Amino acid sequence: MDEVLHDVAIIGGGVVGCTLAHELCRYQLRVAVLERATDVGFGTSKANSGIIHGGHQSAPGTLKGSLEWLGNQMWGDLCDELGFGFARVGALTVALTEADLPALDRLTQHAHDKGVPGVQRWDREQVLRAEPRLTPDLVAAVHAPTTAVVNPYEACFGLAESAARSGVDIRTDCRVVSMGHSGDTWAIATSDGEVRARFVLNAAGVHAGAIAQMAGLDRYRVRARKGEEYLLDKRLRGLVSRIIYPCPSPTSKGTLVIPTYDGTIMIGPTADEVDDPEDVATTASGAARVIAAAKRLVPGISERDIIAEFAGVRAVLDDEDFRIGPTDAAGFFDVAGIQSPGLTAAPAIAVMVVGLLRAAGLELAPRPGGLAEVERPIHFAALPIIEQQRLAAVDRRFGQIVCRCETVTEAEIHGAIERGARTLDGLKFRTRAGMGRCQGGFCTSRCMELLARDLGVSLAQITKRGGGSWLVVEHGDPGMVGGADPVRGLGGAS
Repeated sequence: MDEVLHDVAIIGGGVVGCTLAHELCRYQLRVAVLERATDVGFGTSKANSGIIHGGHQSAPGTLKGSLEWLGNQMWGDLCDELGFGFARVGALTVALTEADLPALDRLTQHAHDKGVPGVQRWDREQVLRAEPRLTPDLVAAVHAPTTAVVNPYEACFGLAESAARSGVDIRTDCRVVSMGHSGDTWAIATSDGEVRARFVLNAAGVHAGAIAQMAGLDRYRVRARKGEEYLLDKRLRGLVSRIIYPCPSPTSKGTLVIPTYDGTIMIGPTADEVDDPEDVATTASGAARVIAAAKRLVPGISERDIIAEFAGVRAVLDDEDFRIGPTDAAGFFDVAGIQSPGLTAAPAIAVMVVGLLRAAGLELAPRPGGLAEVERPIHFAALPIIEQQRLAAVDRRFGQIVCRCETVTEAEIHGAIERGARTLDGLKFRTRAGMGRCQGGFCTSRCMELLARDLGVSLAQITKRGGGSWLVVEHGDPGMVGGADPVRGLGGAS
């Protein structure tokens, strides 16, 4: 049993859990994050569109509506503080028919009601001057300069590292199996031992309903809504300069064309209800629907340009809104139903929850010295050639290219491992190694060698994303043949 009594235990290490941890570490508190995956951000947070919505998408009068614009305004400061990829590229919501025009009116009214600046209706000529590759059949659009793109996995890593350096106990490979409450203390049984805490924040995404039931609550059902996304080759960089939305439906913002922070064009997502919250398989029907919808907006898009595909699962409540606040179980707080615009709203959600904890009696004394500084990772490919030459002269590992598609160096791989990468996906999301045109065809083996060497393990113990996602088997390895876990003893990222 863990003898430490934490002030707050956060169940879930996605972007919401990480922003909660980052906000709470500003205070003199003992905080733990319990994440079931091998790394933070490995669930829905790594598999979303990476959009900071403009503040005008969600209707006023909802938690989504109030927190979307507040959160939007906080992301710039977080980027300055932690150094992850973020850019305000703006967005166009396009009406393809006259019947779509009332939807544009609603969006401009939302912006007016919430005080979102710069949101304007553009006529067809204005739209095509700004984005000439859009369909000439469009009628009009709403322009929102406040919309941004972010690398959500980078944000999770930065938030978690800042929290960890400031004293937060971040536990990965830590699955909650049960919990009980006695007096003013929660005892949480996990796959990594027992964790005790005065307050529990349920930020478990699609598993929030199951976690609530463990706490003796049967408050809601969390539905799983899958979204498939498709990445296009970098040769299409600049196809559009803004995020292109269709007019939204009641359950989705539709299939978008997204210029990501790193330059890749992404199309998607779908919005399909699924029974299995772990169902992250892409489908032929999903691909066909996404491509057809994207072509209606940008006719030059082709399925031949797809280099990668992935899916994530949204956590959806029956009222389609967020559920944030205390429950009938003393000290247990819901942070549930955080679907789109959850990424956008996450920093505002964290501030809101800290306020609720204060109201519930949690003493919040500022942490002496403020937040610990986080060293910003070097992205070699983005540097001027003069700076690249300087780095290579100082450290020869900057002259060793591991991933040719994305120009990722051996020094960057080592840096990512030092910051907590334990899997191929951990490297990929920290460095972009394996994200390019060949999708790891050339660099996977080298990345595995560097992981094994730095971690002091065999190649057979290296996984793609933890669990049983092994990539190679050592000759005569009885662990693989007999079903024993060859990664036992590795532990999770810290």
